[in-house]
Amino acid sequence: MKYINYMLEYIEKTKCPSDKIFSQAVKEVLLSIKPVLENNPKYEKEKILERLLAPERIIKFKITWIDDNNEIQINNGMRVQFNSTLGPYKGGLRFHPSVSEDILKFLAFEQTLKNALTGLPIGGAKGGSDFNPKGKSDREIMKFCYAFMEELYRHIGPETDIPAGDIGVSGKEIGYMFAKYKQIKNSYSNGTLTGKPIDFGGSLLRKEATGYGVVYLLHSLLNDYAENIEGKKVAVSGSGNVAIYTCEKLIQLGAIPITVSDSKGCIYDSRGIDLDSLKEIKENNKESLIKYKEKFPHAQYTPISEYEENSHAVWNCNCDIAIPCATQNELTLNDAKNLYKNNCKIIIEGANMPSTEEAVNFFLKKKDILFVPAKAANAGGVATSQLEMSQNASMLNWTSEKVDLKLKDIMHKIYIDIKNEAEKYDHKGNLVLGANILGFKRVANAKLKQGIF
Repeated sequence: MKYINYMLEYIEKTKCPSDKIFSQAVKEVLLSIKPVLENNPKYEKEKILERLLAPERIIKFKITWIDDNNEIQINNGMRVQFNSTLGPYKGGLRFHPSVSEDILKFLAFEQTLKNALTGLPIGGAKGGSDFNPKGKSDREIMKFCYAFMEELYRHIGPETDIPAGDIGVSGKEIGYMFAKYKQIKNSYSNGTLTGKPIDFGGSLLRKEATGYGVVYLLHSLLNDYAENIEGKKVAVSGSGNVAIYTCEKLIQLGAIPITVSDSKGCIYDSRGIDLDSLKEIKENNKESLIKYKEKFPHAQYTPISEYEENSHAVWNCNCDIAIPCATQNELTLNDAKNLYKNNCKIIIEGANMPSTEEAVNFFLKKKDILFVPAKAANAGGVATSQLEMSQNASMLNWTSEKVDLKLKDIMHKIYIDIKNEAEKYDHKGNLVLGANILGFKRVANAKLKQGIF
């Protein structure tokens, strides 16, 4: 289709030639929504793609703070407020050396469509800094968060932009930023940040929500195909919040997570990952997974130095299901081929765009594999953030059972909606197409009704 080809060339060569990750995300979506664009010329006439693919606002700022050695440190901060068509901007803050405009634009674009899939009234945004909290003292992290919020506060609010946590930003960092925001604004606006500690406005199950949500959607998919989750062997990558609580919910439902990984290597435990030990190593002690091998000698530990080229050990094992929960583009074409060779039948993305374009195309061409994209599967985190906003607005605290039930219902509805959308366009089982079309239509149709802005 000429319109799609024009937009791909416009984004990749003219508008954002250096934004490779953003362009990758855009390409996946545009190629998926071809059927809806062909049947609705109004989208081209009203230049919906041009308007949708341009962030509404990108805010950049300098952060200056003093470390424990009384040395001045300088970092860069940014907030990409991508789209507010469906509601106030909503999306996490990431503190990591890899943070760049390209990555934040990609994340904010994905967040816009992901948030649309939840059916909740929230737009899309993402932000963060190249600050690395690893190796920093609590006092240094606190001082950085205060300095970060001294600029960010100007651009957020409970009806404008509600940030949450992401990589490098836990309840601790959110707590520091909330305190500074409250001080500057002289207002207890606890709906301005989500992912807060339970002590002051946080929601139960927020930390667990993304991982739990991935498994709830998986459970709906398996039920739809008359499959039982009990006894399924699951390869999981990562060892942060998403991976840990994906493993936790898998174990609760009777599945067997057999792998986890970190920046130094991968653990394979044929008996099933010991969740208490994983939490102790990663959540409490912040140690390498080599410690897991020391505690459980029967487990296999593969350091990164022994990985095959363009492959990762975490995906080179016999499994029924694979759930990448680490970072973008972690699952390559070689990994996809290894999973297929090892009889994996379902790939469900827990991290944001963890599969490369080549890997996704490989999965979609295989008729005996089901692939669920991140914008659907990992929507549980933002959904529970919105539930936190609802609790804050009503000045109530819900039980974990109530939050869990609402999360389960939201994820089940997302699965049914994207499945039905794919079937509507004669692409049964193509959940990438279903998710992209549904997310796009919800934003695009609302944008048409709001006129030009």
